Amino acid sequence: MISTVKQFFEKYIKSPSQSSDKVSEHALQIATAALLIELMRSDTQVSEEEQKTVKNTIRSKFQLTKDEISSLLHLAEEKIWEATGYFEFTSLMNKGFTYDQKVKVIEHLWEVAFADGILDKHEEHMVRRIASLIHVSHKDFIEAKLRVKAKTPKLS
Repeated sequence: MISTVKQFFEKYIKSPSQSSDKVSEHALQIATAALLIELMRSDTQVSEEEQKTVKNTIRSKFQLTKDEISSLLHLAEEKIWEATGYFEFTSLMNKGFTYDQKVKVIEHLWEVAFADGILDKHEEHMVRRIASLIHVSHKDFIEAKLRVKAKTPKLS
């Protein structure tokens, strides 16, 4: 299980070299997409609305190939992200994202969490945990939640 994740990282996410802290935009997009997929799965009930929101976000916001999207979705179906935690993704974000980009990631996570019209406690916990790991303040975490909630028709 863990070797599959390592293979995915070696293929799609190249670690920054020791001499450079620069993380490629592409690696950041893959890391963000992986977190969106994991959030979709966090409440054990994946709704069509959540799937649609994740796929639309990945397709519209990131320049990922069909192969990369397919690999991400396949790995998510195998439920192997839990085995490695979020460190691989959040460490890339901490190295490569500005604070505003990190807040945008939290907004995308809230979009997925609210997609089915039900905010599950597991989804909220995961968004809170990711926000903490990427050093987004509690104030910005809450403001992102309220912005997304206001734009979500089922919840307004």
